[in-house]
Amino acid sequence: MKLISEMTTQEASGVKYILMDIDDTLTCEGKLPDISYSALWKLKKAGFAVIPVTGRPAGWCDLITRQWPVDGVVGENGAFVFWEEPASGRLPVLKAEYHPNAVKNDHRVLVRVRERAFAEFPKLRYAKDQFARLFDVALDFAEEDPVFPLSVAQRVKAIAEEEGAVAKVSSIHVNIWMGRYDKLSMAESFLSSRFGWQSGSGDMEVVFVGDSPNDEPMFARFPLSCAVANIRRYESLISHFPAYAASKECGEGFAEIAEKLLGSK
Repeated sequence: MKLISEMTTQEASGVKYILMDIDDTLTCEGKLPDISYSALWKLKKAGFAVIPVTGRPAGWCDLITRQWPVDGVVGENGAFVFWEEPASGRLPVLKAEYHPNAVKNDHRVLVRVRERAFAEFPKLRYAKDQFARLFDVALDFAEEDPVFPLSVAQRVKAIAEEEGAVAKVSSIHVNIWMGRYDKLSMAESFLSSRFGWQSGSGDMEVVFVGDSPNDEPMFARFPLSCAVANIRRYESLISHFPAYAASKECGEGFAEIAEKLLGSK
């Protein structure tokens, strides 16, 4: 990984779409600091398309789409995308596209995964936002106390895969779902259908910013992918690193990357 300061002016000036994770990329210790929220507004006002790509639930994504300076939100690790369109009334209307392979999170396989995970780790728990989820199950290993080591998250992931589910480890949750989809496939579909983005010729127009192992497919896909500095906590779990990294962690790191891109305008 090169430092974001090493991104060339030519590379930065060609970027049109900025995609980013939320937890520990925009946020810091669970809060959205003013520096990263301000960076989102600056990017939006500068004409970039701004699209969070997150494991957070439908309930959160509804609010983010309506209230943040964004052009859409990919949620629950690619199960859906929400965006707004102008309407005849005073306020825009919320639109949604659900992945055709998305399966409701009451599936019997997900029940077995939860039972096995809780039996093996009695202090493991649902993420507090589980009530707002439609398609996945989020098990909290590091968002609240007690914090489990990454080895526990990896073991829960293995249990899910043994049962035939899909699982990804973020910086705080193990997200588990049925159906073959991911953040990348939904993000590409949305970029294409909403903005006319073309895979291949448009690859250098996209910057994705992330922080953890579940962002690896995005890092691998986009040549100008970036990470905040806390990516280094997961070096042993990642094979394909982003091209660039901020010198700072979390929201401050995102703002650092945003300033580099804004400088090209």
